[in-house]
Amino acid sequence: MRSDQLDRLHTLSRPSLHPDGWAVVAATRPDFAADAYVGQLWRVPLDGGVPRRITRGFHDSDPQISPDGRLIAFLRQAPGGTSQLAVVAADGGEPATFTDRKLGVEEFAWLGDSRRLVFTSPVPASGRHGTLEGVDAAAEDPRHITDFQFQLNGVGFTADKRVHVFLVDVLDPAGEPPVQPVGRAAQGLSVEQRAQPAGLPEPVQLTGGDADHHHLRAAGEVVLVVAPRHQGHDSDLGEDVYRVWLDGAEPTPLYPRDPAHVLAASHPVLSGDAVWFLAQDLGPSGVAFTAANEVPYRVPLAGGPPQRLADPATTQFLGLCPDGGATDHVLGLVYERGLGRPVRVQADGSTTGLGLPPGATVQSLAGDGQRVVAAISTPRLPAEVATLGDDPTVLTGFSAALLEVAEPIVPQELVATSPDGAQVQGWVLVPPGPGPHPVLLTIHGGPYSAYSDAFFDEAQVYAAAGYAVVMSNPRGSASYGAAWGQAIHHAYGTVDATDVLAFLDHALATVPGLDAERTGVQGGSYGGYLTAWLIGQTDRFRAAIVERGYLDPRSAVGASDIGWFFVAEQHGRDPAQVDAQSPTPLASRVTTPTLVIHSERDLRCPVSQGLRYYTELKLAGVEAELLLFPGETHELSRSGRPWHRRQRFEAILDWWRRRL
Repeated sequence: MRSDQLDRLHTLSRPSLHPDGWAVVAATRPDFAADAYVGQLWRVPLDGGVPRRITRGFHDSDPQISPDGRLIAFLRQAPGGTSQLAVVAADGGEPATFTDRKLGVEEFAWLGDSRRLVFTSPVPASGRHGTLEGVDAAAEDPRHITDFQFQLNGVGFTADKRVHVFLVDVLDPAGEPPVQPVGRAAQGLSVEQRAQPAGLPEPVQLTGGDADHHHLRAAGEVVLVVAPRHQGHDSDLGEDVYRVWLDGAEPTPLYPRDPAHVLAASHPVLSGDAVWFLAQDLGPSGVAFTAANEVPYRVPLAGGPPQRLADPATTQFLGLCPDGGATDHVLGLVYERGLGRPVRVQADGSTTGLGLPPGATVQSLAGDGQRVVAAISTPRLPAEVATLGDDPTVLTGFSAALLEVAEPIVPQELVATSPDGAQVQGWVLVPPGPGPHPVLLTIHGGPYSAYSDAFFDEAQVYAAAGYAVVMSNPRGSASYGAAWGQAIHHAYGTVDATDVLAFLDHALATVPGLDAERTGVQGGSYGGYLTAWLIGQTDRFRAAIVERGYLDPRSAVGASDIGWFFVAEQHGRDPAQVDAQSPTPLASRVTTPTLVIHSERDLRCPVSQGLRYYTELKLAGVEAELLLFPGETHELSRSGRPWHRRQRFEAILDWWRRRL
């Protein structure tokens, strides 16, 4: 595929199942005309019928069918606006939007009566985010900060807009629509009252305090949420599962905190009289996150000590969800060798795998007790809906728009042996034709992340432009067990560097058509780190791209949103030891021409990291160039503005054209 075909790629929401045998899913894609992401809801028959679009909003997402099957609630976003709750009749009709939250709605869930919803929304502090007429961001009061964690990539400062839980009645989509008060009707009303259309239901706030609430789930009258509401939450990463009460009483933790095993919870699911959830055990420090795999836990709804259901040393989960009304198991996603594998999880922790379409990896799934439906991808299909189980079937054709104009290149799997005997899995994408093809060694971020053979737009664009793409999961990567991930703990730039080079050498030696004399290296975030580290150690590469790089650990403290805990946990507390793992002091050794790419609003790897590294390269006489993207965060390559994503690809391909 080419960079100008990005607008043909869809991403899919988690499906929601209707008792009459169909599912609803949101399909979203980047749009160059709008320079934004657009998407609508689709009805997908489970019997093999033709899917059809059922809404026509600018950006409709996250559909959920009501327990009684009458309604579909979803998030609707107008151009330039924030996401608000909307509802449409399941059998069709015009949707009705029924919230008007200044900072939008993030998550929601149906209550059992199908007449009420709970949702989460940031609550702006008084005087901030436009709550005072005529006072913009530059004129707001100074921020008084006393916490370690005060900013988040893509969000900005967090303490002045805590995310809380609300309860709201659902607007009848067949009823009379709300109207905005004007003229005489607006006399005497405040700014907020004038902005509130008459007839909109008024949400009731159920939580308060200095904590953000996420992973909202509901079943019947039970509302569950994950939040760091414990005392001392600013000095650890612990987050616990709470029950939220509909009368506004103080949320109740479901289990006592164990100071020896601080948990970071997610994905709570009510099944029968027990709550299942995923959690990382962060140890007594509450920040020992390195390869601390998420595994399922189970706790009685009435409360008590949680029971761990899997060994995090060998198992890693990505998600949990209910399987309809089943009370003896839940559905889960196990992360293995870069792929999402769907399973049923029993109360004793045992799992049963579910059948998949050939080559598929699962992004999300849903079940009704009999059928399981998932959003999947394969090496050729970027995003589809499929049934899982005994007769797995792809139900949609969202990939057809891309397949009309491009034929994805299927990765070839390789396993290389590192010098110490470690077996490193990876893949090579080889362009059509005999070659020899110039080679790009690409390195993933994280480091606790992983490549797979699933469709990956980056690799496809480079391969379509004529480059063989080599990508692997060196030690430090996720989905291969905790020991593999912990191998570079306090040791960045050691076996991880050895592994990627060993895999590259293996690919050059065994895959026909690769040009060993024309190789480049590139990576983003941790991949940017390892790219900068490699070119500080070797001159074997013709050129390099260091993107959104984590390039100087010590200066990330206080500047990065995670710098207060990440640097010490990953590298140690001895300044000399930290500096010994930094690629920035190696810039004076670099001779490889290097393009540095960074986003101006990146708070994960702040832009200062890229600016300093670029400047150090220039001072060392290296052929270096710098590309800065305004308005973008650390997520540019995944969810940045469509035109910026396209321009990024064009700049990368131009660099490699000139250098390789």
